[in-house]
Amino acid sequence: MPIKIPARLPAFDVLRNEGVMVLDEELAARQDIRPLRIALLNLMPKKIQTENQFARLIGATPLQIELSLIRMSDHQARNTAAEHMESFYRPFEEMKDEKFDGLIITGAPIEHLNFDEVTYWQELREVMEWTQTNVHSTFGVCWGGMAMINHFHGVKKHMLSEKAFGCFRHQNLAPASPYLRGFSDDCTVPVSRWTEIRQEEVDAHSDLTTLLGSDEVGPCLIEDPAHRALYVFNHFEYDRDTLKQEYDRDVENGVPINVPCNYYPDDDPSRTPVNRWRSHAHLLYGNWINEIYQTTPFDMNEIGR
Repeated sequence: MPIKIPARLPAFDVLRNEGVMVLDEELAARQDIRPLRIALLNLMPKKIQTENQFARLIGATPLQIELSLIRMSDHQARNTAAEHMESFYRPFEEMKDEKFDGLIITGAPIEHLNFDEVTYWQELREVMEWTQTNVHSTFGVCWGGMAMINHFHGVKKHMLSEKAFGCFRHQNLAPASPYLRGFSDDCTVPVSRWTEIRQEEVDAHSDLTTLLGSDEVGPCLIEDPAHRALYVFNHFEYDRDTLKQEYDRDVENGVPINVPCNYYPDDDPSRTPVNRWRSHAHLLYGNWINEIYQTTPFDMNEIGR
């Protein structure tokens, strides 16, 4: 089954050209089944790139998905055209009375700030509380995941002495988890962050379970059943060249940065990187969508009760 997104959204043509099944509103209205309502709270500066990445993953399941794009009410995007934001995004303030089967909260390039120094932190806290009454399952990604685990459990993020940057092997710590269905014993995941969550602080909370972890870069994927949430601190959604774009940007700007490890063949930035995480990315998000489908109420008014 396809993902339902506006025909004018750039991701529509991108995904259709890649062979992903997409459906516009007019055709979707003729179908009898209820689509899953998934919202994307997009905090990344490159909005369109991020839309494409997540739409590609959640649109690869055999279910009809209706994707809604959310922005912070008072935060103005500086790297995406105002016309795009006006056409496709709605401020959270306008959506507070609606209910969703799933919500993805993306990362944001503001790791150096304390949470309470972020201009939209109070509204984001409101969003996270809102998920407990209006969202069946929430997926916090990178900084978004760190914000959620801090808000609900007080787990801190810690600055690293140097950026965790590259592709790292992660161990499957919970093979029986439905979210890791089909996963290998270990997998490669792109990492790009200046902060970390520490496993010993996660272990202090018996209601949190680490599903994927790395000896080099710490916990990756954590399940929080009490809040119907997953927190992932690394980037399964990245395209093959996303780390390259970040590396080239920093080199061009004169920012000290290491070559992303285990990313380029022979760690040679002149060579084309190879995507070694795509299959596990589709498994993870496909499993998340499947769990939502299996457990969400058919009557959306029952979500959060």
